[in-house]
Amino acid sequence: MDLTTTPHILAIGEALIDVVTPANDPSNRKEIPGGSPANVAMTLGRLGRAVALQTWIGNDPYGDMIAEHFAASNVYITPESRGATRTTTANALLDERGAATYTFDMEWAPTSPITVSPQARIVEAGSISAVVEPGAHAVLDALVSARQHALITYDPNARPSIMGTPEEAWRIVSRFVAVSDVVKVSDEDIAWLTNNRPLDEVVTEWLNMGPQLVIVTRGGKGAIARTSSGVVCESSPNDVKVVDTVGAGDSFMGAILDAMWALGFHGAEARHALRSLSEEQVRAILARATEVSEVTISRAGANPPWAHEL
Repeated sequence: MDLTTTPHILAIGEALIDVVTPANDPSNRKEIPGGSPANVAMTLGRLGRAVALQTWIGNDPYGDMIAEHFAASNVYITPESRGATRTTTANALLDERGAATYTFDMEWAPTSPITVSPQARIVEAGSISAVVEPGAHAVLDALVSARQHALITYDPNARPSIMGTPEEAWRIVSRFVAVSDVVKVSDEDIAWLTNNRPLDEVVTEWLNMGPQLVIVTRGGKGAIARTSSGVVCESSPNDVKVVDTVGAGDSFMGAILDAMWALGFHGAEARHALRSLSEEQVRAILARATEVSEVTISRAGANPPWAHEL
């Protein structure tokens, strides 16, 4: 993909190898390419969107595995991504419900400044690559610069084992919220970051910081979306058998971006239009995200659906 001529979505952040081990079957250990922003990009690629990933991987077997895995889902990995001395790994321990707990061996030091093409119409960032230094500052600078030509979207996707204390993490997360147009966050992330402040209170505060749309996922209770203009919508989840939750939030985020693109919300010129999102548009975004994430949780690993499966 020629990033200089093709309008596209750019995801900035970690790509890594998930070493997934079921707690009830330790011998069934698998090495799977993953990473929150990378999984967002994979979701978009499978849904047919032009998408690029700016990450930080090594010239090693794990880096090759990542490059092949995401290329197979139509994700273009930028040449600048191949500068790490080693590729990051994340040990994911699955409990009896399929929920994952992570520990990381991470290197995140992308070349600064991060180059963002003017053809990037939506720029997505989040998770540990937006907190861990020395790369986090480079990511924030890239988002600030990209606001000239792109909508900015963000998912804190908190990982307490690597993000320090909630107070430390919040000081960084708040900077990203302030430069974003759309924020997706889980209720568990809000609880951890804010010491269990009321969810509605936190969402109101975030909307006053700059975003036009904040979407909160709440597991089996569905998601709730609020806009800066006062629209409030909730999704109604279906009865889906959960295999595991790996990549569920990432596919939800990817599908939000897919729906935004379909509705014409991309490019800096769409920033003003976001301020008047209708209830119908918000419901369409939630419906798409719910549909995609429910397929993901119905099968093992970060395995979002292709467009033809929906």
